[in-house]
Amino acid sequence: MSLLELKGLEAGYGYSQILFGVDLKLERGEAATLMGRNGMGKTTTVRSIMGLLKPQAGEIRFDGHPITGLAAYKVGRAGVGLVPEGRRIFPTLTVEENLRAFARSRGNWTLRKVYDFFPRLEERKVNLGSQLSGGEQQMLAIGRALMTNPSLLILDEATEGLAPLIRKEIWEKLAALKAEGLAILLIDKDIAAMSKFVDHHTLLNKGEVVWSGTTEALTNDMEVVNSYMHL
Repeated sequence: MSLLELKGLEAGYGYSQILFGVDLKLERGEAATLMGRNGMGKTTTVRSIMGLLKPQAGEIRFDGHPITGLAAYKVGRAGVGLVPEGRRIFPTLTVEENLRAFARSRGNWTLRKVYDFFPRLEERKVNLGSQLSGGEQQMLAIGRALMTNPSLLILDEATEGLAPLIRKEIWEKLAALKAEGLAILLIDKDIAAMSKFVDHHTLLNKGEVVWSGTTEALTNDMEVVNSYMHL
């Protein structure tokens, strides 16, 4: 039984349909990517999973249970943590207040563990969210999601707009989370960096899955994948 499974997912906004029968599977402890150019349906897929957009058709199952159309807070309680595009931290709360706002009593991820994982957050714990750099905000967004003690962590544009050294640190941290057994679904454009620890890749084009396979298969099919990424 897969941890996350999408079958025939269709979704859109008003009369504009964005997804056309998307299928996707993510196993426990696996890291996977959702790739494609801007506007191809990646964020719509994430919003559908998270209960932020009600699908028009298809099914979403998490840990064997149907979550299609569930309210976002129920999806979060089920064990799905989201690091949204644009980070969306609370700018007028301190780092520690941001983290505590998402804390759950169960699980291994505590404030202490998040600070050990991202020492820079402890150094800035009394600073407001608005006073952080872009890299620090992304660390905070990841830490905040970890405070919910998820079984699956979804990151929409994991390193967009970050400096190279910060991107490298984020990739190292995500690889460490995967090594701990956390399942991860990633949206990002840095295929080379993701492929160092990701198991499976799914490529969307105009709301449809046009390629899916392992990292080894991706290496062999880079010409095909690049043709969709750079149309």
